[in-house]
Amino acid sequence: MGKLIDDFNAYRTKMNDRIMDTANTNIKRFFALDTTTYADGALDVKTKEMLGLVASMVLRCDDCIKYHLGKCYEAGIKHDEMNEVFMIANLVGGSIVIPHYRRAVEYWDELNEQQTV
Repeated sequence: MGKLIDDFNAYRTKMNDRIMDTANTNIKRFFALDTTTYADGALDVKTKEMLGLVASMVLRCDDCIKYHLGKCYEAGIKHDEMNEVFMIANLVGGSIVIPHYRRAVEYWDELNEQQTV
């Protein structure tokens, strides 16, 4: 994998493990709710991840953006679909989303470079 992906995943895993070591019941339930919310239901995983990505971009959370980009990649989202997701996020969020859009494209490119390695 690429450096951006490796660094993000390693840090996320490390800190989630650290949090769970001392988390109370409410934190554990919240993390479980976050996980189960994105499972197949009336909406499929692919749709839910695209929604999560748009919300993350509008809220300007780079960690959330990276997480949902990875999940979108795993769900099989194609470049044309991703470009439309990015357009919706920029339209809803306005020009303040553009710096996050740049980083999102960089991360998306790195995810897709995995196929060629």
